[in-house]
Amino acid sequence: MSKIAVVYWSGTGNTEAMANSVIEGIKAVGIDVDLFQVDDFSADKMDGYTGFAFGCPAMGDEVLEEDSFEPFFTEAEEKIADIPVVLFGSYGWGGGAWMEAWVDRTKNAGAKLLGNVIAENAPDDDVLANCEKLGKDLANAV
Repeated sequence: MSKIAVVYWSGTGNTEAMANSVIEGIKAVGIDVDLFQVDDFSADKMDGYTGFAFGCPAMGDEVLEEDSFEPFFTEAEEKIADIPVVLFGSYGWGGGAWMEAWVDRTKNAGAKLLGNVIAENAPDDDVLANCEKLGKDLANAV
């Protein structure tokens, strides 16, 4: 049975809003989905899920959030080979280099990366619609 986990970290609510739109897209297709803040999820809980949506904003020098999300994703990389994955997050500076690096890491881990969405600061209606489509694409792939 198909089941997706949406796992995110959000400091300002921007990435959380994006996660909620991804969830809407998944639910629209009719796939079971669980939403987790990264501190409430760990790589050992990944078994049983057939797809993942990961959300994290750019932090510091355009990197993933370092205290919670980065350690989680380092462990998750070991478990995403051949699994459908989408990525999303917001940024307030730079040009999205953190997402480019994250995309590369995800591909190098062997995941079936279906796409990503980024927002500069708060996501607008177009970004949220793209997140919903990202959720639908993920749901249709599991």
